[in-house]
Amino acid sequence: MTITTAGRPSVARLWWRWPAGLVAMAATVFAGTCIGETPIPLSIVVQTLANKVLGAAYPLDPIDMGIIWNYRLPRALVAASCGAGLALSGLVLQSLLRNALADPYLLGISAGASTGAVTVTIAGIGGGAVSMSLGAFAGAVTAFLLVALLARAAGGGVSTRGTGQIILAGIAGSQLFNALTSFIITKSANAEQARGIMFWLLGNLSGVRWPDVTLAVPIALTGLIACVWHARALDAFAFGADSAASLGIAVRRVQVVLIGLTALVTAVMVSIVGSIGFVGLVIPHAARFVVGVRHGRLVPATALTGAAFLIAADVLSRTMIPGQVLPIGVITALVGAPAFALILLRGRRRP
Repeated sequence: MTITTAGRPSVARLWWRWPAGLVAMAATVFAGTCIGETPIPLSIVVQTLANKVLGAAYPLDPIDMGIIWNYRLPRALVAASCGAGLALSGLVLQSLLRNALADPYLLGISAGASTGAVTVTIAGIGGGAVSMSLGAFAGAVTAFLLVALLARAAGGGVSTRGTGQIILAGIAGSQLFNALTSFIITKSANAEQARGIMFWLLGNLSGVRWPDVTLAVPIALTGLIACVWHARALDAFAFGADSAASLGIAVRRVQVVLIGLTALVTAVMVSIVGSIGFVGLVIPHAARFVVGVRHGRLVPATALTGAAFLIAADVLSRTMIPGQVLPIGVITALVGAPAFALILLRGRRRP
């Protein structure tokens, strides 16, 4: 198999996929906006969006408008961005490291974000001037840098050889930061604080508002554009880093850019919504079953599937138990673990 520009699908064959994907994404976000704990008629949702987006003047209950515009729509947009970003991060890591079990938390970013969050909210670092999201982001970046340095010192990291070292470094980093998180909670938190931070650690979209949208959406789009731009390089990595280099891919540059971007995307998403597992692990495999392994198709399919999956998981977290909101990480684990087991079984049966 030769990776060349001629080997890519032609523009004439691809032109319709992006508009179709945008329509599907808009429909998914709209569905997430319509469904919630409080039943609101579809006509009210449409009229609210018309008032806010198109400047219409439908007479509506301010409470209903507030639920739709200030609560459900931002929540759906952030869920879509988080799902797409985490799924793409998993796809990139699985492709670059050639490891089917790789996902964004491989780099210890989730554990670092958790440590940063509890350091700010419970230990009081920053004297109230630093938000939990900013603390989580700082912890995530710190964890990634530590893992990268450890992997590089062991002879791996983002070089053309020794990708297994970054896996081992990620495991070590995750254990270290998980231990730090537990230590801070045990030492400094009261019962109410411990309950709140544990709920956040399992994934929580309840506090999401429009400022979070302005952070999550651009980061997710940046990740999507970068993955599309490097689709040919990701195809080449299927043969290994050395083979990719022989095909004209700037291996070191691509690995640095894509792994760094993966760390950034995951850190931002975790800092907003907490730790959400299985999205980056399961969604890329599910997308491969549907569209194949060519990244020109796989990247947008993975982003769309991840966005739809997390929106659906968020809706389930709000409606599964009346009057109670479940951590979204519980839903993704309940769905993702059996799905991944099925993927493993199907892969084993392949000739």
